[in-house]
Amino acid sequence: MSSNPAPASARQHILYADQLWRQQRFFVGALVVLGLAMTGFWAYRGELNQTSNLLYIGYIPLGLVIGAVFLFYKYRSYVEPMDDGLKVSAMRSSVLIDYDTIRSVKVQPLKVAFPDNRKRLVAPMMKPLLERPALFVRLRNDESALAVIKKTLGARVVWEDTLALPIKDADAVSWEISSRLPERLGQNQGGGRRRKRRR
Repeated sequence: MSSNPAPASARQHILYADQLWRQQRFFVGALVVLGLAMTGFWAYRGELNQTSNLLYIGYIPLGLVIGAVFLFYKYRSYVEPMDDGLKVSAMRSSVLIDYDTIRSVKVQPLKVAFPDNRKRLVAPMMKPLLERPALFVRLRNDESALAVIKKTLGARVVWEDTLALPIKDADAVSWEISSRLPERLGQNQGGGRRRKRRR
C-alpha cells in the first residue's frame, strides 16, 4: 500500500460562471415558483384553459431552461493543469495551452487585470470578484495564438498576453502549473515555497 497521499483534483471552476449562477438562481427559482403557484391557482378556479392564464404554465419550463443554461455554463467554465498542457474551458469550446508557451504564472488580485481602459468589461455582478486572488498566466507573445485564445475565451479572460482567471484556490493551481513548466520557466509568485518538480 502506497504511503503517498492521493493528489487532489487540480480542476478549478472559473468564478465568473459561478458568480453569474449565484446572482441569477433566485430569478430562476422565482420563475418556477410563480409558474407553479399561478398554474395551481387558475387550475383550482377552473380557468386554466384561458389563453391569458396559460402564459403562467410557460414560466415553469422557461425557468428550468434558463437555470440549466447557467448551470451548464458553470460546469463548462474551468481551468485544469493536465500532463500535455493547461486546459481552459469556456461554455462552447476550450483551449489547451502547451507549457512551453507559458512565460510565468502568478497569483494576484483580479482587479489588476482591469485597469481604467478595461473597466467596461466588469459587469456589476462581477465586482465582488475583483478583490479575490486570481490566477495570472502570462504567455509567449505569439499574436496568432493569442488571437485564437482570446476568441475562444473572451476579452474578459485574456488581458494582453495574460490569462486572468478568478478561481477558488488560485495558489494550488499556480503550484500545479509551476511544477509542470520547463525548469527555466517555472515560477510562482503567489507565496510559499515552490514544490519540487515532478519526475
